[in-house]
Amino acid sequence: MIRHVVLFTWSPEATEEQKAAVAAELSKLPGEIPQIRSYTLGADAGINPGNHHFAVVADFDSEDDYRAYRDHPRHQAVIAEHIKPILESRAAVQFAC
Repeated sequence: MIRHVVLFTWSPEATEEQKAAVAAELSKLPGEIPQIRSYTLGADAGINPGNHHFAVVADFDSEDDYRAYRDHPRHQAVIAEHIKPILESRAAVQFAC
């Protein structure tokens, strides 16, 4: 299994509506991309200062399944239309588990 973890920090100009749209659009992906085995996302709980603002954890049965998700046109559209316009920074990792 491959686990994909991505962390986002939003730009100071990002609105609550834009942040909510990211979550809403990403939440649709498991119904549109069959290679997703498990998909969890959410805003930082604000417990510790300095954290990223938002996280996605996705599981895939194989590297090929991860790549299918990564390159899927719907996923790429969410990135281009909703994430990139408000993105300050991103960190990601994929690992076998």
